[in-house]
Amino acid sequence: MNKETISELKALLEKVANERGLEIYGLIIQTNQNPIVIEITIIKTNREDISLDDCALFSTPASDEIEKSNLLNCSYVLEISSQGVSDELTSERDFKTFKGFPVNVELNQKNSKIKFLNGLLYEKSNDYLAINIKGKIKKIPLDEVLKISLSTLKD
Repeated sequence: MNKETISELKALLEKVANERGLEIYGLIIQTNQNPIVIEITIIKTNREDISLDDCALFSTPASDEIEKSNLLNCSYVLEISSQGVSDELTSERDFKTFKGFPVNVELNQKNSKIKFLNGLLYEKSNDYLAINIKGKIKKIPLDEVLKISLSTLKD
């Protein structure tokens, strides 16, 4: 499968996705398989969660458009999925959902020799992140935080 065919296929799938309030987050075409496998990862344009129904509602029109386009002259398997859950916390919803969960906090090292902190997520405001480290609440200014991700708590 050449690059031009892949580009045309991607454009076709993006059109189908956009008509349904979706975006193509990832596209992998495994040409070394027989039949070839087309893996499409979708997200909603409004960033709401993807359900199994969303994947199913995208699958049939995507398959129909691929067939009509005659881009592929071989058999293929179409797999539709969501991007899943990331371990990195970014949205306000993440911080509310995972309050009390163990987190790793990666810090910039301009103001501190500490690169990572581990604790339980306590609170996030516009100015700071608070984590519970062995029963003590530590407030970290947000400008010192590089990344916050879920973890397993270690003693």
